[in-house]
Amino acid sequence: MFSAHRPLRFATVCVALLLSVPSLAQQERTENRNNPPAFGSVAGNDQSQSDRSDGDRRNSRNGPVVKQVELEPKTDAEREAAALREVTVAPMLKPIEPSEFEKFVEAALGRKLPRFGSNLLLPEARDFTVSANTTIPPDYVLGPGDTVEINLLGSISGNFSAEIDSDGRFFVPQIGPVQLAGVRYGDLRARMAAAVSRQFRNFTVSASVKQLRGIQVYVTGFAARPGAYTLNSLATMVNAVLAAGGPSAGGSFRRATLMRGGRMVAELDLYDLLLRGDRSRDSVLQNQDVINLAPLGEQAAMIGSVNSEAIYEVKPGESLEALLALAGGPGVLADTSRLILFRTRDSEALIGREVPRREASSVAAVGGDIVSVLSGGSLQQPQNRQSVLVRLEGEVAKPGNYLVKPRARLGDLLEQAGGLTNQAFVYGTRLERLSVKLQQRAGFQEAVAQLELALAATPLTSSNLNVGEEARSLSAAQAVLARLRVADPDGRLVMDIPPEAGELPNSLVLENNDHIVVPPRPSAVGVFGAVYRPASFLLSGATGLRVSDYVARAGGPIRAADAGRLFVVRANGEVLTRQMGALKAIVLPGDVIFMPVKTSNNNLLAKIRDISSIIFQLGITTAAVVALTR
Repeated sequence: MFSAHRPLRFATVCVALLLSVPSLAQQERTENRNNPPAFGSVAGNDQSQSDRSDGDRRNSRNGPVVKQVELEPKTDAEREAAALREVTVAPMLKPIEPSEFEKFVEAALGRKLPRFGSNLLLPEARDFTVSANTTIPPDYVLGPGDTVEINLLGSISGNFSAEIDSDGRFFVPQIGPVQLAGVRYGDLRARMAAAVSRQFRNFTVSASVKQLRGIQVYVTGFAARPGAYTLNSLATMVNAVLAAGGPSAGGSFRRATLMRGGRMVAELDLYDLLLRGDRSRDSVLQNQDVINLAPLGEQAAMIGSVNSEAIYEVKPGESLEALLALAGGPGVLADTSRLILFRTRDSEALIGREVPRREASSVAAVGGDIVSVLSGGSLQQPQNRQSVLVRLEGEVAKPGNYLVKPRARLGDLLEQAGGLTNQAFVYGTRLERLSVKLQQRAGFQEAVAQLELALAATPLTSSNLNVGEEARSLSAAQAVLARLRVADPDGRLVMDIPPEAGELPNSLVLENNDHIVVPPRPSAVGVFGAVYRPASFLLSGATGLRVSDYVARAGGPIRAADAGRLFVVRANGEVLTRQMGALKAIVLPGDVIFMPVKTSNNNLLAKIRDISSIIFQLGITTAAVVALTR
């Protein structure tokens, strides 16, 4: 029904944004289990355990927030809060079960398509502690529980640090109480300077907030872990939602409401943050605020050539064009003229229909829709439309990369390159073609797979080998297969050129990414493998010398040689075997003669012995074969 496309790329901007906001409520690693702090207590980084009172609710803006339910609640309100908080004690979220629609899409596509935003809910994505250099915004309003620190120099000197009391006052020795509740952080220094100036002159003052107060908020509705949470006073709606594990499988990413004093004061769409980095609606929380996550809305899947394949939540009235925008728009290679719509609520949902792109903004997205954007740029074009870039090297007047017209021929290319030089060895010209390489690679991989299966099915115990020899044979087979798995065909196209040719086949049609190398005339013949003196021999002036003559020059085959499987690789890429009369063949410039090593006559090694012929049939280079068969 559907085709597979490239994997989803989630919006990751949310993590960078959220790292700059205040820390979430986190479970405290209790230092002294015999004397646990009171319910709702908060400990600062630089305050020792002995200095903490049971009722202390102060919170370091650089440290973790503590949530405890150790003490027995006394009042009805405390018992209600404890009941809510019991679900938040688990140290890690369980994976959220996919919705019914997500399971349907997975079954239809044959692969899992994630819900957009689900990576934000992973346990490792929920630790948003405040960095040590986080600054308090100037419009932050001070209140009871904030710890303020002032430094005085001049006619009055000293360093004073204290918590704003329940009446909103901050006490300074020799000055007295200063009303700070309701004062903006940006006005803190001016307020302290005005208070000190009533009694002293000639002084300087600096003021800062050393520790932020803690607030308690409630996350309700369709959250993964609804409950009461203690956050710091700079926390926002996003912090509270993430502290509660985000929306559950039945919860919405598109609608979270903030209730304060029984009325709604803000509404948050997490897609604004995830897709656009917009936090303008992410309100700062106050004590006893309630955040409610709405139930999951309609869902639709966006697949194909889009920037972010996923299952998206759509609001009523949003169109297919809006859904496409949620997915980041069409990809670079997309067919932008149309969409393919599979509407699961229709009786013909499995058929689908085309929607012209110009009409996509007028077609409403409906829950259960699966919308596909087809890829257009990856389609193979006819040869008469393809640009052809060819690399020409070696014995030509002007080697280089040439862009030629579609269906251009080799003769046209050589004319642009100024023709061949006098040293060109036409018979040894090497043409590597990408389409041939892909074809060879597929055939080679299939051959290797068949060889693996044949070796695995070989009954070792049926041979005459003992246990040790069986193990060595199996090890040798596995070593050869390991090398074959990483070998890659070279894509060489063997051209039908006679050895004495002086010209290349000019009528040959070129293809994009062709690589042509015209070598100089070689002056040596190589003899390698199981001979007494493997070497490259200078071509003799005498005419009519045969392969057997050069084997003799190398000392002839050694005792371990398998002379019956000798083969010759010619400069044009052809292979001659002993069965084809290789020993009697006239030697040509650039020939490479190889004498294999004799292997034991058992089923396992007999299969390994044939590997060289498999490789040569698929175009692997001579050097690779020599390395594989040593």
